[in-house]
Amino acid sequence: MAELKVYLPEELEKRFRKLSMSTYGYGRGSLSKAAEDALRRWCSEMEETAAVLEEIGDPVDAIKGLLKGVKKSGVQLQHEARRLRASRAVRK
Repeated sequence: MAELKVYLPEELEKRFRKLSMSTYGYGRGSLSKAAEDALRRWCSEMEETAAVLEEIGDPVDAIKGLLKGVKKSGVQLQHEARRLRASRAVRK
């Protein structure tokens, strides 16, 4: 087994201890089990994200041509997007 030393904010460390002990029990090794589970999940997520990004390749190439049929300039689209966000914020 390898050892990994990690520094966490105090609030996160307290939450992690509380949840890992309530999930894996209050015995020896519950923090290690919870940390292993958390790291496995994080690695899986990052591997999935990396695979998607690799599949997409260059993000600029992925979106090229999407706005070809739009008859507005980039500045007009930015202003319209700002108005839409503002109207949605008012409705909330």
